[in-house]
Amino acid sequence: MVKPLLDMSAARVFFDGIFTSPRVAHPEGVAVHRDGSIWCGTETGDLLRLAADGGSVERMGGTDGFLLGIAFDDLGNCFVCDLRYAAIFRWDAATARMEHFASSGIRVPNYPIVDEARGWLYVSDSVGEDNRSGIFRYDLKTGEGRLWCQEPMSFANGMAMAPEGSGLYVVESNASCVSYVPILADGAAGSRRVVIKDVHNVPDGLAFAPDGSLFISCYEPSRIYSWREDRGLEILIEDSAATTLAHPTNIAFKGNKLYTANLGRWHITEIDLTLPGR
Repeated sequence: MVKPLLDMSAARVFFDGIFTSPRVAHPEGVAVHRDGSIWCGTETGDLLRLAADGGSVERMGGTDGFLLGIAFDDLGNCFVCDLRYAAIFRWDAATARMEHFASSGIRVPNYPIVDEARGWLYVSDSVGEDNRSGIFRYDLKTGEGRLWCQEPMSFANGMAMAPEGSGLYVVESNASCVSYVPILADGAAGSRRVVIKDVHNVPDGLAFAPDGSLFISCYEPSRIYSWREDRGLEILIEDSAATTLAHPTNIAFKGNKLYTANLGRWHITEIDLTLPGR
């Protein structure tokens, strides 16, 4: 077995919400707010704010559904994907209200990417036409949109914008791979191509590290990969007991700390990337 770059001493439970009120009920989405707080969504449809120091939890709003991926825009509005309602909601930072934002044909909205430079919200659809998934695109102002990348994917899941803004990296969970979809000059989707293979076994989330590495979280096993073109695919960290890392789904960076949602438990994990080995 290949030894991970970090051992499990680099990871800790950042916030344990098993008995808190509100409860951190099997979180899937996680994102870092500009004030340093960590936000997550739960299986009960709650959008939660964890204090930057992990000392408290606050319910910011909810849908009464099942929240999947979440993402902030520059104003602090939070876009959330809801499995139950097959829709994207937006938590408005000015009014502190959760409102329906978009749906328009999407069936399983899984993960949102905010593209403020172009004025779009990209959302992966985990079940699309003919039960094959793709990527939808919605106007950030109006919520109007439709299927953008029509090439079928094998369960499109987590996504990350390329650092230079040239396209989207997309997890295909059922194919154990990561694909890349260019954004052409006219805004159309370019031809999809597989860029990372053999991401065993069920990749889920993506995030770019400050050094340009692409991190890939796996729902099964409880593992996170690191990938660079010059180094290939490496196991960053793995929890064979699935306790501190418990089926991690979405991931997000704050400086040199990586935060993971854990669909298998009731907590958010923090991983220190400054320790020896990384």
